[in-house]
Amino acid sequence: MLREHIHVRQEPGRRRRWFEDEGLDLIVWFDEAGGVEGFQLCRNSEALTWRRQNGFTYGRIDEGDDTPLKNQTPVIVPNGAIPWSDVTENFKARSAPLEPLLRALILERLAAKT
Repeated sequence: MLREHIHVRQEPGRRRRWFEDEGLDLIVWFDEAGGVEGFQLCRNSEALTWRRQNGFTYGRIDEGDDTPLKNQTPVIVPNGAIPWSDVTENFKARSAPLEPLLRALILERLAAKT
């Protein structure tokens, strides 16, 4: 089940919440008015990101560290078709502890695929 990290570094002018379960992370960004601006589901080195302005993007997380002598920043690179039903079922199975409105919003976006 997803559990919230309490001490999450915040960005100026925004609020961010981070939830984690074994193999699944959920990050939710809020606008200044408290509305959900976007969310990201990360699992198996893949990230599905939804932003209010742009809809969904999907990619593989490239850790950037191909040698122990360099410490590069991870980036998300394109990774083909989105496995909608797998992502949705995985989220449903782990998201019961979330506030009902937040869970419903994420499930609605996943169902709409926009």
